[in-house]
Amino acid sequence: MPILSLQNVIKDYSSDGQLIRALHGLSLDVSRGEFVTLVGRSGCGKSTLLNLAGAMDFPTSGQVLLDGVPTSSLKDAELTHLRRAKVGFIFQSFQLLNTLTVSENVELPLLLAGQPDARGAARERLAWVGLDGFGNRYPHQLSGGQMQRVGIARALVHGPSLLLADEPTGNLDTATGNVILELLRRLTREQNTATIMATHSAEAAALADVVVRLQDGKIKEMLRH
Repeated sequence: MPILSLQNVIKDYSSDGQLIRALHGLSLDVSRGEFVTLVGRSGCGKSTLLNLAGAMDFPTSGQVLLDGVPTSSLKDAELTHLRRAKVGFIFQSFQLLNTLTVSENVELPLLLAGQPDARGAARERLAWVGLDGFGNRYPHQLSGGQMQRVGIARALVHGPSLLLADEPTGNLDTATGNVILELLRRLTREQNTATIMATHSAEAAALADVVVRLQDGKIKEMLRH
């Protein structure tokens, strides 16, 4: 069973009294251990698809199944539990809290979920992304690439089945971005995580197992490498 299944998904928004259709009957399955990139111009539906995949938003019609569960059928508490258990998020702007240490930033998802030994889990994930010994530093003491690696460690600390990355290399130089991309490829294989990454970079997209090219809220083509 796919970890994520979008089935004939339509997503409409209202803006200034006008109906805007962001996704037009889109269907997509993503399995564990699969690295998928979403490419296309701004406004093509990449961010909308990521929001639906992470149960941060819901389809107007059709179904989004996260590990077999229809997200639209869940109550708020159930959705929160599902996201904390199944989904990790990586952002272009890192989204680290400057008042917390690196370790505390990574621990935060576990602390919010009331899980024990958050410090040990954070230390393990930081070592995995190559930041062993950085736990007591603060975000302002890190480079952009290091901050993104902290973001990846935080996204992985609870062992998600699905990782969603929104332009994770957008604020990084090419060399640093390539390091982050290789890290995402590695975690997809080693952790058997499904990774979906939105990107404008053709070079970044080419590293994926599956490239989904979106245009006007529809899948224009899907390429498997």
